[in-house]
Amino acid sequence: MNDYFCRMNEIKKYKHLFIDLDRTLWDFEKSAQQTFETIYLKYNLKKLGVPSIDEFDKYYTIHNNRLWDYYRKGEIKKEILSVQRFELTLKDFLIVDEKLAKYIANDYINLSPTMVNLFPYTHEILSYLKSKYTLHIITNGFEEVQQNKLDYASLRQYFTHIITSEMAGVKKPEPEIFDYAFQITKASAQESLMIGDDLKVDISGAQAVGMDQLFVNYDKIKHSENPTFEVNGLKEIESLL
Repeated sequence: MNDYFCRMNEIKKYKHLFIDLDRTLWDFEKSAQQTFETIYLKYNLKKLGVPSIDEFDKYYTIHNNRLWDYYRKGEIKKEILSVQRFELTLKDFLIVDEKLAKYIANDYINLSPTMVNLFPYTHEILSYLKSKYTLHIITNGFEEVQQNKLDYASLRQYFTHIITSEMAGVKKPEPEIFDYAFQITKASAQESLMIGDDLKVDISGAQAVGMDQLFVNYDKIKHSENPTFEVNGLKEIESLL
């Protein structure tokens, strides 16, 4: 019984919830797949030597993940990441065409936010949480892309502040982006909870600044981290908060 009351008191202390966007609310992989389908047909990539959209996506994911890691560490610029991930993917299929890579990169930036795919119960859980807490987005995605996603998916209505890594000048999991978020929102780590899908970027980042965390573990991956809360889907959050 004492544990129960301790847990209830802990939950009641939260005033601000900071929520990640990609892969937490927005189904990034599904939206990317639909964007690639459009690009694949538009540029007739099959004729150029790309056997399928899945093959293109497979190689793109390898390059994108590696380049995003460099980007998070500040080792490459956004403009390099945006184009090089496609330039390297095309080269895997023996297509050396920098101009084509730039065209595809531009289309991807413009098209992907229009391919709205949210995880089940996104609007419902945000509506529920907004009635109890002040909600904020904190995301590493490109400024213009993330802002457009929020508009196309009608998500902006739930959030008081939208905090992007470009706006903060630093990316999760660096403590400076959380400090920036606290400054902008007038929140403190002690009264805040970070909700996200990435153990390194969201969960460990929040832990480092003394903020509680809720890990959204859609894939039920096994791990050795110890987040404050863990769920396998958004609807489960109702029973915690």
